[in-house]
Amino acid sequence: ETVWANMTTKTPSALEDHAGYWLRYVSNHVSHAFARKVEAQGVTVAEWVLLRQMFGAGAANPSQLADAVGMTRGAVSKLVERLSRKKLAVRSSSERDRRYQTVELTEAGQRLAPILAQLADENDREFFGHLEPHERTKLVNLLQDIVRRHGWKDLPVN
Repeated sequence: ETVWANMTTKTPSALEDHAGYWLRYVSNHVSHAFARKVEAQGVTVAEWVLLRQMFGAGAANPSQLADAVGMTRGAVSKLVERLSRKKLAVRSSSERDRRYQTVELTEAGQRLAPILAQLADENDREFFGHLEPHERTKLVNLLQDIVRRHGWKDLPVN
């Protein structure tokens, strides 16, 4: 019996009847595996998201980064601080206005980003490599359509 059939009866639907249940099930396993991989490289997933956004961008204003990744400026500031302590990013102030800051990756950050991207690629292959290319494309397209329909802008970091 499906969710749709249950709507006409008083029987509550089972957990397994819901697409959201299966999305969460898969997402948890994929996300946790990826988190372990990047944490072994000394960064969190949230740091990786910001690091990847900064890669190749040169100096950027923290508020621009916040808009790009859908985080608050405070959250980005904390992540930049963590990346700075790890010598992966550096802050610079404007000569004319000390309040205006930019951030950019250090050489170490620029070297680490492609390594982490490769881990993301490997994680994708580990979980989705069994799919035929057209199946994977269809899955990604369906998920992107859901994101567009809901107007979601923030990047998944948790």
